[in-house]
Amino acid sequence: MATIEYTTEGHVAVITINRPEARNAVNGDVANGIEEAIDKLEADDSLWLGILTGVPPVFSAGADLKEINAGRAGSLATARGGFAGIANRERSKPIIAAVDGPALAGGTEITLSCDLIVASTTATFGIPEVKRCLVAAGGGLFRLPRKVPFNIAMELALTGDPIDATRAHHFGLVNHLAEPGQALEVAKELARRIEANAPVAVRASRQVILAAMTEDEATGWRLSAEGMAKAMSSEDMKEGLTAFIEKRPPAWSGK
Repeated sequence: MATIEYTTEGHVAVITINRPEARNAVNGDVANGIEEAIDKLEADDSLWLGILTGVPPVFSAGADLKEINAGRAGSLATARGGFAGIANRERSKPIIAAVDGPALAGGTEITLSCDLIVASTTATFGIPEVKRCLVAAGGGLFRLPRKVPFNIAMELALTGDPIDATRAHHFGLVNHLAEPGQALEVAKELARRIEANAPVAVRASRQVILAAMTEDEATGWRLSAEGMAKAMSSEDMKEGLTAFIEKRPPAWSGK
């Protein structure tokens, strides 16, 4: 059975970590599988965004510590994607994390690599690496302070203690809460709301929002102008305006 399942629904790819016997922990197969799945998503013009989830009752326990203990820590990352094949991956299409159950250590870092998070009330988030004399080196230490208040990120990093989905939602880490077992369905609902929009404009808007986290205003203005120029030169721009005038839903081509 594949450790990563890949299916499509409309314009959405669903990527599922399928290693429940190991709490969906990341080993070499998982890292390479996620990278390959993102490759498929990026290369397919008919797909506009993705959802990344794990077979319940756990999203992912993070790095497989047995692999690290055996001296195979390097296998948990890919050359292009970094940890889990996603943490440092450059891509153009949005990915929603659908979290049912714990997403701890590298599991939290995987969710932080996604653009949006939907979590059920059974979800928990945390970077407990300090409890094992490790460091959250998959992006958690610098991405958490961008997503939650600074002092909360510091507490999570220094204590290693987790927070539940409700608290994570309160701090803005989680976009939408779901009932237990329903994170994937709610993520699909969110995906449909994104799917209704022009994919060229969605990708351009995502790029500017990401740059806003680290770049200055001059870069923000430049990227915004470039994004607008790309959207206005697309085939879908005319379709969007025509659909508005004709009072009908647009039929996006993605071009």
